[in-house]
Amino acid sequence: MSAREFVVLGTASQVPTRHRNHNGYLLRWDGEGILFDPGEGTQRQMLRAGVAAHDINRICVTHFHGDHSLGLAGVIQRINLDRVPHPVTAHYPASGQHFFDRLRYATAYRETVELAQAPVAEEGVLATGPSYTLEARLLSHPVESFGYRLTEPDGRRIRPDLLARHGIKGPDVGRIQRAGVLDGITLEQVSEHRPGQSFAFVMDTRLCEGVTALAEGCDMLVIESTFLDEDVRLATEHGHLTAGQAAKVAAGAGVRHLVLTHFSQRYTEPEAFERQARAAGFTGELTVAQDLLRIPLPKRP
Repeated sequence: MSAREFVVLGTASQVPTRHRNHNGYLLRWDGEGILFDPGEGTQRQMLRAGVAAHDINRICVTHFHGDHSLGLAGVIQRINLDRVPHPVTAHYPASGQHFFDRLRYATAYRETVELAQAPVAEEGVLATGPSYTLEARLLSHPVESFGYRLTEPDGRRIRPDLLARHGIKGPDVGRIQRAGVLDGITLEQVSEHRPGQSFAFVMDTRLCEGVTALAEGCDMLVIESTFLDEDVRLATEHGHLTAGQAAKVAAGAGVRHLVLTHFSQRYTEPEAFERQARAAGFTGELTVAQDLLRIPLPKRP
């Protein structure tokens, strides 16, 4: 199993269908799991996808419409029922605190797990750790909505040809990586810059600065495409994107792998979203999401 993969639990928008559950997505990132927008039915979809409550370290809610948050009650109770051994942090718009409180305590249950509430009141960095920085940007929707982005710190990539040039081999390779220098030879002399991976999650929104900022240079962009381009007026009125709009953003931002999701129940032909995304000029790797799909993050360049 890939150490970094995106697990699709549901791809429907407001109304689920026979083949599309309400939203729900899990990002596996180096042994940590970030659950995004758990809509109704997420707990059962987790079971079908092989995702356990123990896999969840963070929950990120973009906004408090039902298809993105009604599954919170069940997920939080399952985390406590299974006695997840680590703390779980929940991020969500601060303006929806009353909704979060209602969902967290929708029914009686025994709390056994530390659930840290970290509401998002403004754009910026939410958390920083050794493997990623998590940030949020404001989107444009009828209710307050935030998109999320994970960015790995830049690092160094060892080059065998440079090691050979300086006569470094065997255990000395590990020593120079740990210490940064060996017998006067620095790590920079035997390696090259390696940009960190990045992942962005953009749900219900019109085109806005936040969408562009989140997508910029992303290795994987997961983005809503509720409507097809012929229904762009409806998309704008209801605060959503079309397949073509999402793809143009991705193309302009240099996204490597574009994942389209959050489809209106009016559409039954997934291929139409791919055709419109290609017609809009996106030439990178493209996935039209399906429930229970597992998508590995692109390999580092």
